Formats: sequence, structure tokens, C-alpha cells
Amino acid sequence: MFRFYYIFIVFIISVQIKAGELSGYIDGEIRYFSESPLSVDQYDGFNFSLSTQPEYHHQWDDDKQTFSFIPFIRVDEHDSKRNHFDIRELAWVKAAETWELRAGIRKVFWGVTESQHLVDVINQTDLVEHLDGEEKLGQPMINLALIRDWGTLDFFILPYFRERTFPGSEGRLLNAGIPVDVDQARYESSAEEHHVDWAIRFEKTIENWDIGISHFVGTNRTPRLLMEKGVFIPFYEQIQQTGLELQLTQESILWKLELISRQEPAGRYTALTGGLEYTFVGIFDSNADLGIITEYLFDDRQDYAMTPFANDLMLGMRLALNDEQSTELLAGTIVDLDNNSSFYLLEASRRLGDNWKLSLESYIYSNIDINDLTYGFRQEDFVQFTLAWYF
Repeated sequence: MFRFYYIFIVFIISVQIKAGELSGYIDGEIRYFSESPLSVDQYDGFNFSLSTQPEYHHQWDDDKQTFSFIPFIRVDEHDSKRNHFDIRELAWVKAAETWELRAGIRKVFWGVTESQHLVDVINQTDLVEHLDGEEKLGQPMINLALIRDWGTLDFFILPYFRERTFPGSEGRLLNAGIPVDVDQARYESSAEEHHVDWAIRFEKTIENWDIGISHFVGTNRTPRLLMEKGVFIPFYEQIQQTGLELQLTQESILWKLELISRQEPAGRYTALTGGLEYTFVGIFDSNADLGIITEYLFDDRQDYAMTPFANDLMLGMRLALNDEQSTELLAGTIVDLDNNSSFYLLEASRRLGDNWKLSLESYIYSNIDINDLTYGFRQEDFVQFTLAWYF
């Protein structure tokens, strides 16, 4: 796999930069954990890291063909597993009037809800980056999209599986004092990471409705964690998942639903996330918009679910000042309706001039029940500042 990376890196270096567009960012990140770690191996207090993600895009053939290269690098002060390099995208796209062919390493996003993305199953989560699951590893694929009046139909062939990243023994967040030994990862399939996964997805907009229907067959991106000799060992099972995405736009209200039915070795289960976002436009006679968000998270496995979101309620607000600095704020909480375990999040960002952006994030865990899957996070409250320079 790495030989494949190097071949494309050599190729991109050989292309004249003036033939394409180069952009991206470099950022510095400071995290502060207010409570002591659960393990003596984990760092306490402050952590500093640097990351960069340059982007190169080149178009030709009257913009019908595109080549993209987006690498990512992070260097972390304390956690050696967070020092990593990934290729987010390294892809060629050929566009025609009624179809598109995409090949290489790409990122694909499915989903409409805010609190979690149940249907988003193509790319692996880059968990050393953030616990919210929004950061993804690049996925090798061949993707054919048929673009018709009746909708868009996407076919995916995924010839190589990316294992999930986990913090090291020194790291915080999702470690819970027990390290994950990724070197001992196991698979249900004898083909292991070379198992060929596939997926198909249909999407269509009908008046105010946005509809997505998908089916995935392959290796589960979320591993089961097996406890052996004081460490967790990831075990990747084979699954089949059918997903539904619905979004209805009614003036100031967005109604959202994600629903999946998944077959795993342990059996079939159903999960959903659904709710609404109501936006107050121009509050207090200003340019600012205020959105109120509420979502319900359900998993019919209940106490046997491998997720903490089996019967939970999410409440939040999104404030966009719509000013020259693009100032935004998102605040919310997710509460377990069975045991009242909850966590609170705050995300804010503001541009500084033309090339700089300052971001703030904070996660706080409260009243975590000993039987809740988030119990390992009970001392992981943190605040994070990020200053990024865009070029």
C-alpha cells in the first residue's frame, strides 16, 4: 500500500505546480485537560501539536478531468500514536454529462444529522485526531456515478481496508487508561485488510425532500475491542448495512433522519437518529442567525449496544453572526435518558484577517454512570485552542 502512495507522490512532484492550484493550511493546537488521567502513563495538563494539510488540484480536458492530492501530517508533543501521516485524497476524476468516474484515495461523506452519522460507512475514522468521529482517513476506491433525471446512482468498489487509529498509552481521549494494541488487530475475514468491500447509493431531491438510500457490504469500520492481557485488541467483523437519509426543508425548519439496519455476526439491529433544526433569521434586527437543534438517538440493542447512544437526547444551538470574520458558535449536550450520563460541547471559530482562523472546542463529561460506555471519559474534560494559517 505504501508503494502505491510513493508512486503517486513522485507523480505529483513531477507535475508543474503552475499547472494547478495549491492551497491548504498549517495549524497549531493546544489542548488542556483539567483532571488527572486514569493511567500514570498518560500525560497531564497541556499538550501541543502541529498539523498541516496542503491541497493540490489540477484540471484539464476543458475541466472534465481533475487530479487532487491532499496529504495530512500531525506532530504531537506527548502521544507517539498521534504523530502520523495520511493521504486524505489522491484521486483522478473523469466527468461527463451523465456519469463520473473517480479512482484513487478519496473521502466520501453520507449523512444529514448533527449528533452522529449512522449511515457514513465508507471512510475509516481517524480517531487520534478527534473523538467526534468527523476526521476520516483516505479510502482507496473506484467510484462510478450515473447522473440521470431520476437521480444519481453511485457504485463503489473498496479494494483495501484502513484500520482505525487509536491514541497511544501516553495519549488522552478514548484511552480510558487502557491502551489499544493496533499491532494485534484481527479480522473475521481471512483476507483481512485486503477484503474487497462494495457499496451502492441512490440520491434524489424531490421538491423540498433530499433522499439517500445506501447499501454496504464489507468490513466494519468500527472494531469490537477484545480485552487480553491488559490491552484492547481491535477485531473487525463483516457486516451488511442498509441506510436511509431524509432531509425535509420547510422554510426555517430542517427535519432530519438517519436510519440503518445492520447485519453483524451477533445478529441484526436497527438504529436511528432524527430531529430538527429551527433557525431564527436576523435575531434582534441583526445579521445573525440562531439555530435550535434537537435530535433523538436510538439503538434497539439497548444495553447490548456497542455505542453509548442507545436512548439519548441531543439539544443544541448554532449561532452564525454572518459577519466579515465568519464568526460561528455551536453549543450542545447529549443526555442518556436511562442513566442521566451527559456530556457538553462547545465549538466556536472566527477568522482573523484574510489568512488566519482561531477555533475553540471544549468537551465536559458529567454524572457518568459506571455502566455507561462513556465511563472511561469521566476525567477527560478538555478545552482546545487551534490557530490556523490558510494559504
